[in-house]
Amino acid sequence: MTSSTSPPNHGRVLQQTKLGTYYWGDSINLLRNALGKKLQRKVQLILTSPPFPLNHKKSYGNLCGDGYQEWFSALAPTFANLLAPTGSVVIEMGNSWMPRRPVQSLLHLESLLSFVKNKEAGFRLCQQFVCYNPSRLPSPAQWVTIERVRATDSFTHIWWMSKTDFPKADNRRVLRPYSPSMKQLLRRGHYNNGKRPSEHTISENGFLTRHKGSIPQNVFEIDPMQPGRTVRLPNAFSLANTASNDFFLRTCRARKLTPHPARMPTGLASFFIQFLTSPGDLILDPFAGSNTTGFSAERLARRWIAMEVRKEYVRQSRIRFQALR
Repeated sequence: MTSSTSPPNHGRVLQQTKLGTYYWGDSINLLRNALGKKLQRKVQLILTSPPFPLNHKKSYGNLCGDGYQEWFSALAPTFANLLAPTGSVVIEMGNSWMPRRPVQSLLHLESLLSFVKNKEAGFRLCQQFVCYNPSRLPSPAQWVTIERVRATDSFTHIWWMSKTDFPKADNRRVLRPYSPSMKQLLRRGHYNNGKRPSEHTISENGFLTRHKGSIPQNVFEIDPMQPGRTVRLPNAFSLANTASNDFFLRTCRARKLTPHPARMPTGLASFFIQFLTSPGDLILDPFAGSNTTGFSAERLARRWIAMEVRKEYVRQSRIRFQALR
């Protein structure tokens, strides 16, 4: 008999919506058995933030030290079997530091390389993104706020991978607002064209076509939108889902629940869902936590499957979906 705290080996549905299902269970076990076979070649996007390669245990669970690389690399064939022919894997991963030393570990980079180079999977790295959070608490605290010998570690890596050089993607679905200078250029109708010192030649009309926005860059800033504040670009997240996120945090406080400490930003999830999928596509998050991925997918009319080994986080997923009512 499965206890109330131990996840069942077969998985258990604890939340279901019009477009998605949240399973309580060990995702790796589930994906290597019956559920995984059912999903083979059907998932358009695996979007997740797995436990980071930390050197000490966190409340949400994570692997430590060298065992992380072996575990992470072994995910590659499992994920590869699930992907549709033009599908993508997007993984957010933070930095790690050597225990009791002001030295960064190479573990997250070595793990990423072992994942991509796993011959059983056949992945290639499509692009690296950086997610910068200017409001992040100073860390690692010992070296930043006490010893004062390091700068605040304020970004995470996002790695976009696929089994093909040309996965499904369209950056026209994730255009940024034009900057004030670009708006002025479009109104003016001309600019300083010609050859640049870099040896690039700028055509006379190359920047005058109106595309309803500019192509996004691969550096994102998480910065909550405030009334009257000028948006700083590049800026994929300032305008995204702040109201629903406020509802989530406010409700967690009211119910005396501690929010998942490593939540994926809703703007980040929404960006990649729009960039790499179409309405009706299937999205998977095997380390769902409070289910940012599933919530964002539902808002954007995509089907989704979420999995989580910690049962208490399903309650937080239900709170997210209350904002859609």
